[in-house]
Amino acid sequence: MSHLILISAPSGSGKSTVIQQLMQDESLRLSFSISATSRPPRGNEQHGVEYYFYTPEQFKQLIAEDRLVEYVEVYPGKYYGTLRSEVDRLAAMGRNILFDVDAVGAMRIQEAYRDKVVSIFLMPPTFAELRRRLESRGTESPELVEERMRRASYEINFAEQFDHTVVNDDLELCVSQVAKIIQIGRAHV
Repeated sequence: MSHLILISAPSGSGKSTVIQQLMQDESLRLSFSISATSRPPRGNEQHGVEYYFYTPEQFKQLIAEDRLVEYVEVYPGKYYGTLRSEVDRLAAMGRNILFDVDAVGAMRIQEAYRDKVVSIFLMPPTFAELRRRLESRGTESPELVEERMRRASYEINFAEQFDHTVVNDDLELCVSQVAKIIQIGRAHV
C-alpha cells in the first residue's frame, strides 16, 4: 500500500500553498486525496476535482454507510471527510497519498492506517500573524475570522500528536522542510 502523508494546519497557515508546491515535486511521488464536503461549490469548483460535493443529506448517508475513513462537521451543516473509495483509488495507483485534513480527521486516519502514515502539522508563526493572514484575504467577514481564530486555538492543541510540526514563517523553507520529512518519513514508515 502507498504511504499516507497527512498535512494539517489552522486555516490561514499557508497549508494550501505548501501542498500546491509539494505536488509539483515529482520526486515525492504524490497523489492528492480529494476530500468530500457538504458545502456548495465556490466559483468554478467541480465535483471530483477540488472536492467531491454532496448535500448535507447525502453526506449523512455516507456516514451511515461507513463509506468515510474520517469526517468532521467543521461548521454547522458543513461536513468534510475522506472517502474510503478515494484512498483505495489512489493506493491502486501505487503513489503516496497526500491529505489536506483537519487535526481531528488526521487523528482518525492515523488510527485507521497506523503504520502507513507520516503526519505533519503546520504551525503559524504567531496568532497575530495568523489573524493578519486571514484578514488580508479579504474573503471572510470579521465574524468568520473570529470563528477561524477560535478553531485555530482548538486545532493547535493537537500538534503534539503529529509526527512532525513545522512553523510556516518562510514559505520556501517550510516547503523544503516538509519535503524532507516526507522523503525521510517514507523510509521509516
